[in-house]
Amino acid sequence: MLFVRAFVAVSVAVLVAAGVAVAAVVKGDSEPKPRPAATARVDRFDADGAWKLVELQLTYGQRPAGSPQLRRLATQLRHRLPAGRFEPIPGEPGLRNVVGTIPGKRPGLVIGAHYDTLVKPEGFIGANNGAAGSAIVVELGRALRRLERPARAREIRLVLFDGEEPAAGLPEESSDFYNEGLRGSRAYVKAHKDRTRAMVLLDYVGNRNLRLPREGSSTKELWDDVRAAARAVGVARTFPDDTQTSLLDDHTPFLREGIPAVDLIDWSYPGHDVSDTIDKLSRRSLDAVGEAMVELVRRMDRLG
Repeated sequence: MLFVRAFVAVSVAVLVAAGVAVAAVVKGDSEPKPRPAATARVDRFDADGAWKLVELQLTYGQRPAGSPQLRRLATQLRHRLPAGRFEPIPGEPGLRNVVGTIPGKRPGLVIGAHYDTLVKPEGFIGANNGAAGSAIVVELGRALRRLERPARAREIRLVLFDGEEPAAGLPEESSDFYNEGLRGSRAYVKAHKDRTRAMVLLDYVGNRNLRLPREGSSTKELWDDVRAAARAVGVARTFPDDTQTSLLDDHTPFLREGIPAVDLIDWSYPGHDVSDTIDKLSRRSLDAVGEAMVELVRRMDRLG
């Protein structure tokens, strides 16, 4: 993902033009004191299972797009998704999205995350920037298969995007991040926009003291639905009624095709640093997001 909007002085604009990331601006008079993610009052999502999936991904080390270790991991993740399969990314040899499907009427809902990691810095393993969101998406497949869904329920597609990070380096070093990164999500939308009604992206969603205000470009109506689902399961505190800066991320290609999309990301987290390790994560955070997503699907099922 890449920072694309800053409400700051002209001097910062020069940095943005040069590809330098700038701190996000969030509404509010002062920063809240760090608090753990809220505890859900339901138990439909297996946070321990998601945690094990984070651990599994980290055993493969740094996992850049197209690398042998990422391809080996992709095989493991595909087997864990309902009706899991690979979708090669045209024009990107060796890259492939991993897609699971829960049948229903179309157009349906996509819940996705990227599963590749940064190319650099060396040794970056991406516990939150990659593994946490992917783990929740895969574990959601198990949780949603256990739901009793009405006959009119919509199709759910669980998508792990490859090639979110640019091939050459850090996103902030890219002169055209949209076209140099987001390779898996751009390819997915091109192939499946007619079967997609809405999309929710899980990015930095596993860190301690998780806070997920609305990302600035995210569709307000869909964000309200996400927040209502979070409120229903007791984790509204993790989804504050606030707005952070706009980002280029895997939800952006969906927005550009007119598809409502939301990016769940705690942009205060240092996701491009080698300090992004599993000790920075929290089972409670994984659970809060997972339970909110299960509830979102339940609510959409009722609406048909």
